Amino acid sequence: MKDYDLIVIGTGPGGYVAAIRAAQLGMKVACVEKETSLGGTCLNIGCIPSKALLSSSEKFIEFKNHSNEHGILADKINFDISKMMQRKNKIVKKLTTGIEFLFKKNKITHISGHASFVDNSTINVKDEKDERRYSASNFIIATGSSSINIPAISIDEKNIVSSTGALSLEKIPSTMLVIGGGYIGLEMGSVWSRLGAKVTVVEALDRIVPTMDGEIAAEFMKSLQKQGMEFKLSHKVISAKSSSKNIEVTMEAIKDKKQIKDKFDIVLMAIGRKPNTENLNLEKIGIKLDDQKAIVIDKKFKSSVDNIYAIGDVVPGPMLAHKAEEEGIACVEIIKGQKTHVNYENIPAIVYTNPEVASVGKTEEQIKKSNIEYKVGKFPFMANGRALTTSASEGFVKILVDKKTDSILGAHIIGHDAGQLIAEIVTTMEFGGSAEDIARICHAHPTTSEAVKEAALSVDGRAIHI
Repeated sequence: MKDYDLIVIGTGPGGYVAAIRAAQLGMKVACVEKETSLGGTCLNIGCIPSKALLSSSEKFIEFKNHSNEHGILADKINFDISKMMQRKNKIVKKLTTGIEFLFKKNKITHISGHASFVDNSTINVKDEKDERRYSASNFIIATGSSSINIPAISIDEKNIVSSTGALSLEKIPSTMLVIGGGYIGLEMGSVWSRLGAKVTVVEALDRIVPTMDGEIAAEFMKSLQKQGMEFKLSHKVISAKSSSKNIEVTMEAIKDKKQIKDKFDIVLMAIGRKPNTENLNLEKIGIKLDDQKAIVIDKKFKSSVDNIYAIGDVVPGPMLAHKAEEEGIACVEIIKGQKTHVNYENIPAIVYTNPEVASVGKTEEQIKKSNIEYKVGKFPFMANGRALTTSASEGFVKILVDKKTDSILGAHIIGHDAGQLIAEIVTTMEFGGSAEDIARICHAHPTTSEAVKEAALSVDGRAIHI
């Protein structure tokens, strides 16, 4: 007899959701976590704390920039960084302890310590006090990912920081260099820029957010520049040396190798993330990894070992918390013999800056490469009544459709609440809907969702309010 029907390694969004779904389906479940609190990177040092700081800093800058136009007069507007951090920590604690409650409610055993495989049915779990062994019929590896480092640059989480350190700075830096023009770097850079830091983003490519639709990315960068962020594209950082006063950074141009030296108070490393597959003893039991050290799985999330599955950041694909959740549920249901799957074509991605950027499906560049005949519908928020009343008229909605069938190939939104607005388009795509379907749905007035309807109408040149 095995100790458990299923042991999940990792309690991030993929792991804890998988454990709960397995318990709902009647399985005896344990979940192993090496950190002191549940929730993984997302809840502790990722999605949740970053959004808390983004929200606080956004409220500050909105009041600072727009209070007068609303007739709200305030001579001095300031903030308390320690209170911002206290609010962030309170939210994190509430959510992580919430997972503890859910585990108890669903009779899931929480095992503390670092897990490694002994064989395909047994793991060893080691903590500061002792080591124990547990057996299970099935395992799900949901160990997530961690920040990628540049070998020549040493992160100390004080002056040279990863996203973890950037979430806990005790004072506002005068200057900050963000290495990497992706989602994480732009979000964290945005927080500190709003609070008064002079933020420079260095990116090796000739554009920011390389996976994003090109037109949206260009508009996004213009918006961030208007907010005071500076960009050095087609440059890479080759060294960062800390002193008692600041960090001297050497950057090099990709094309001509010309070097630039500058000094910053804080350097944020945000060049991407890597799967956490080390120290699990995977090679010993025959689990195959790809070139990026991610676990190779089949369409049913099964690794090269029959009863061991993997989900989330530790497998190939976009590193998104909601993707991990969907995979966790699907994986457990497949283990129980149900027929289910994850539609990777319709997974939304969001950057929680202001304006927000949200996307689903193909970019216009991808559609052009596939030689599909397509049409584009666009509508600006400056022509939307609700956006104007909330002083959030920046950006637009862009919908890409198949010219022959009107099916939606992709959608991209830059603007306030883009992350909420994209859900309607994701739902329509999931049900095989068309731009015409969105255009025919009655949208409440006045709402920013009307911009989505107008973009759908615009596909055939029928937009009403522009």
